[in-house]
Amino acid sequence: MKKTIQFFCILMLTAGFISCSSDGGDGPNPGNGVAKVPIPSTGYTSPNSYTGMTLVWEDDFNGSVLDAANWSHETGTGQNGWGNNELQYYRSQNTSFQDGHLIITAKEEDFGSRKYTSSRIVSMNKKQFRYGRIDVRAVMPRGQGLWPAVWMLGSNFQTEGWPACGEIDIMEMVGGQGRENTVHGTVHWSNNGSHAEFSGKKTKSNGTLADEFHVYSIEWDATSIKWFLDNQQYHVIDTTPAELDEFRRSFFFIMNVAVGGNWPGSPNATTTFPQHMIVDYVRVFQKQ
Repeated sequence: MKKTIQFFCILMLTAGFISCSSDGGDGPNPGNGVAKVPIPSTGYTSPNSYTGMTLVWEDDFNGSVLDAANWSHETGTGQNGWGNNELQYYRSQNTSFQDGHLIITAKEEDFGSRKYTSSRIVSMNKKQFRYGRIDVRAVMPRGQGLWPAVWMLGSNFQTEGWPACGEIDIMEMVGGQGRENTVHGTVHWSNNGSHAEFSGKKTKSNGTLADEFHVYSIEWDATSIKWFLDNQQYHVIDTTPAELDEFRRSFFFIMNVAVGGNWPGSPNATTTFPQHMIVDYVRVFQKQ
């Protein structure tokens, strides 16, 4: 995610501290008995195929639980709020499924010394990819202090750390203050040992990213990464310089909804809970 990376979970476990874990021990939530979440019926849908490319992996979230072959939960508060002074406690119970959609719910509730809960899922050590077209169809939450993200970290993250592993933010949105109409696409890397980043954004002329489904995409190869909103390119980076070699390696996925933090700021009296990020599918296409 933008600004300071959320990579402290693994580092703390390696150091012998316990503040977060994969699948956390608090159990999956299939959504049974949970009130229905309103799911928009409108919005952009991406193609099922692209010329010269093959669909190599997808998760369309048609089950009732998180597919353990694809994803794990990361739980807890991380260190220093996952490196961003975030306010939520990540729990697997905040992940549910409805009508073929993954739903990550941010709630205002007391748990683990925090006032908010949410979920964070990762494909680390399960699904990783090097290059391709990635499409994620989703509806964003809304409200001051909400910070949804779909992003990637280099698969060598456990050994190299951040930012040397590289980070690709497919989409981020910060809620409140008129910001919910803007998607951000960013990369982070190590430039001779120092953190570097390059970011672009796209602001909708009408409505917000919470009103209906949009498709957030990247096209990534050995020379560049391009960002798209509903198949309209809005950002690109040339990755041919040697210091950007991080982006010629494999990456895994992360999806989460943070509450508060350095970038969005804290919720306030205008923020209503619960809030939901609704994901229809994640697809990866690669050249034939």
